[in-house]
Amino acid sequence: MNSVAIIGGGASGLMAALFAARGGADVTVYEHNGAVGKKILASGNGRCNIINTNATYHDYAGNDPQWITYALKQMSFHYFQSLCHSIGLLLDIKDDGRCYPLSNEAKSVLIALKNGVIDAGVTILIDSKVISITKNDSHFIVQTEQDKQSYNKVLIATGSEAAPQLGATADGYGFAKKFRHEIIPTYPSLVQLHLSSKHPPQMAGVKTVAEVTLLIDGKKEGTVTGDILFASYGISGLAILDISQKASHALLHKQRVSISLNLLPRYERGELVNILEKLFASIPKHDIHTALCGLLPAKIITYLLDDAHIALCAHVSTLNPKEVKKIAHLIGEWKFDVIDTHGFKHAEVSGGGVSTAQVNPKTMESKLVEGLYFAGEVLDVVGRRGGYNFNFAWASGMIAGKEMAK
Repeated sequence: MNSVAIIGGGASGLMAALFAARGGADVTVYEHNGAVGKKILASGNGRCNIINTNATYHDYAGNDPQWITYALKQMSFHYFQSLCHSIGLLLDIKDDGRCYPLSNEAKSVLIALKNGVIDAGVTILIDSKVISITKNDSHFIVQTEQDKQSYNKVLIATGSEAAPQLGATADGYGFAKKFRHEIIPTYPSLVQLHLSSKHPPQMAGVKTVAEVTLLIDGKKEGTVTGDILFASYGISGLAILDISQKASHALLHKQRVSISLNLLPRYERGELVNILEKLFASIPKHDIHTALCGLLPAKIITYLLDDAHIALCAHVSTLNPKEVKKIAHLIGEWKFDVIDTHGFKHAEVSGGGVSTAQVNPKTMESKLVEGLYFAGEVLDVVGRRGGYNFNFAWASGMIAGKEMAK
């Protein structure tokens, strides 16, 4: 019987354990935390956006996003849904492709998956931190703080540095390096951004809907519309998370990063100028701050006008056409320089990792070391928000598990 060690009890590791055990392997999962699946429980604000029905390689970043095409095809949504049914998990499928457990609780996902793994005969060792992995002839030696064991095959499914408060570490990269694997520089993704402006701390807590455009070295790299939330360090919100991967990757490579906010995306610029002119004409005795309160959050108005160099107390009747156009321009294109991310502690996932050029996409086996496999976030694959990172975790874990059982 194949003896298999899986390092990491997260989404990809547990999925690999399930398939390897079902395929007849003797499987042991090593988890350094006191419980498996901590990131599963925390995902989707405790709801777990478990998969996306529409995933393609276009939803991922890395040195070679097309590398994951085979994995995504092997685990189609219908296949995944059948697998979930086999472990007692029913799904709630949304129109936009997002998918959640029918219970709307991440806990349901972990309970079903863990019980499925245990039913398949997998041994789970918690509080078992792996210190080293070495290979002697055809066997791997897995050394923990307690003891060491020998295995035919090893899967590194240790995840990334994102969310260290949940036990995330960079251990997997160290193991991979010892086996001569290249590590693509890592960076936080699905993360909040730090801005250089003095205004965000004063606007902290203000939430609105905006169109966010990302600019890298002055070139437009993408636009999304959604919630933004100003914070003491800068800016957050779903729209910010959606552009954060490209922003974080650019910062890693010392590129100039900025964002442009359109605070009233429903209006074209010329249309907004006309709206402001009519508004100001109807209330000529009001000050400019009061006049704009029907359009924008009050705190935002204060600092928007500061950047426009227009006094808050100025009566709208005193504004000239050039100043009205300037206000309209800032509402539609308020720019901020991005100087950093909010770090791995606040990131949902990480970009970079073990180079996929050195891993077989059809087996998840190392091209350098026979019997060594990789799955999940430890690899140089990062998805966008919406269940895509789980897509890859499940798919890569399934493939590795099947292959290790052979």
